[in-house]
Amino acid sequence: MDSRDGADTPGGITVQRALELPGLRSGLPEVVAGADRLHRTVRWVHAGEVPYIASLLKGGELLLTTGVALGTRPAEQRAFVRDLSLRGIAALVVELGPRFPRLPTALVEAARAAGLPLVQLHREVPFVTVTEEVHTEIVNGHYALLQRADEVAHRCTRALLGGGGIPQVLAILAEFSGNPAFLETPDGHLLYAAGADTDRTQPREVWDRLRGGRADRERGTPAGAVVVDVPGGGPGSGPGAPRARLVLLPVTAPSAPVHRIAAERAADSLAVVLMQARQEEELAARGRGDFLTDLAEGRVTPEDAPAQARVLGFRPGNAPLLPVVMRMPGDGGLTTGGGWAVLARAVAEELAALGTPVLLGVRPVEGRMPLLLALRSTADRTAVADRAAAALRTGVERAGLHRPGAGAPIVVVGDSGGWAVASAGLRHAAQTATAARDPDGRPWYDARRLDIDLLLWRLRDHPDLTAFVDRAVGPLREHDARAKPPLLPTLETYLAHAGRKAETARALHLNRQTLYNRLARIGELLGVDLDDPQTVLTLSLALRARRHLD
Repeated sequence: MDSRDGADTPGGITVQRALELPGLRSGLPEVVAGADRLHRTVRWVHAGEVPYIASLLKGGELLLTTGVALGTRPAEQRAFVRDLSLRGIAALVVELGPRFPRLPTALVEAARAAGLPLVQLHREVPFVTVTEEVHTEIVNGHYALLQRADEVAHRCTRALLGGGGIPQVLAILAEFSGNPAFLETPDGHLLYAAGADTDRTQPREVWDRLRGGRADRERGTPAGAVVVDVPGGGPGSGPGAPRARLVLLPVTAPSAPVHRIAAERAADSLAVVLMQARQEEELAARGRGDFLTDLAEGRVTPEDAPAQARVLGFRPGNAPLLPVVMRMPGDGGLTTGGGWAVLARAVAEELAALGTPVLLGVRPVEGRMPLLLALRSTADRTAVADRAAAALRTGVERAGLHRPGAGAPIVVVGDSGGWAVASAGLRHAAQTATAARDPDGRPWYDARRLDIDLLLWRLRDHPDLTAFVDRAVGPLREHDARAKPPLLPTLETYLAHAGRKAETARALHLNRQTLYNRLARIGELLGVDLDDPQTVLTLSLALRARRHLD
């Protein structure tokens, strides 16, 4: 749309608003042409009485005149209007008086044909007063525009100071503009996408259609898009080169000048964040993690998933997919020094040795790393899970994030299959990874065999579960609090070895008689028979539940 026909010029007001100000209103204005164009933006006001006035204008002006320069012949009047229209002024205002008691018919017809708003004033007004009023209104509007943009910039800064990052900044911009916001590399690869809460369109799908792919980039930027370079100089480029590119695409609402101003303000904050080590790597990994989470939570349908995965570089074809989730123990030093970026890089390098397509993401808030692997067939599930788990753990060690005493990362593998199965498998694996405790340090856990732990974890705040644990093993806990040796470890080992006393004794480095004495004492304290299968099941459940309560 031509900027003359809309409010696309920063700091301007409409012709309609100018006519409502006291200066022009006192002249009893009458619109005789272009009444449907009064929404045009007035960039400035100019008063002039020379025939060649159009050559002195830049466009967007509200031109005030007494008609001295209009000429007396219809041809001159039509040419005058034509030149002003071609220059792109907002409107022509003619004060009636001795020169023209009423506007010439040729002038009015020419203005109507050109679509130029033409206004006649029936009373004399001081042009200087009109100029001052309109310019004051324009300046005030521009100031209000800058205030709105600065408020958004302050929100972005507060988000960063509060521990947020680029995803939070993009989310603020998306909410403010009502359109999806994207951060790209200088060569046009997507780093992160954020959508407005009111827009149900997936931003990755929008980017793929409007920005992704060489053909689209060659066609140029979509009309109305806001594209702002993020300064800082990318890797291998000069200091003046952009480090990234911030893009707002007009999907659900048109872009306004304030959106560009806000994006320019935010770009400076993004530049500071990106200059920290490996921020682009972590951001891209977080974008992939968001996609995998959206897939798991049903926000991306199995039908739309392949196209969005291609945007992120994952092209498994028709191969079965294996969902895997790794949960890091505690913080593990990941929140400082680009820890997630270091971990993502190390793990990606290890997984590359598998020779299969991998989509790896990170979820810092949950402390998880979700991923999808392509299988040759579902029969390869166990073998690939073994190798993937080993690669994940090796990557953690390479990244220097394995802390003695902090526990090992927990790797959970879901069902393998198509995109619909992968969606459910990711969700199940993520839930069980959160619920799983690591008593025996397995390389990986099958999500299907952790359903009891998941159920107990979901019931962890229920008073009945606490009461059940207290009834089952409470006396043993009281004993261990006041006497030695503690007996709970003996019971846990005994149950872990399915009641096989010889294996239990070897695991605890005890002779058999000592073990028999401890088991007898446990049975006495709990009032149970440890050889009874129902008792074994009850105590096993109680000890598993206890891990979720402690």
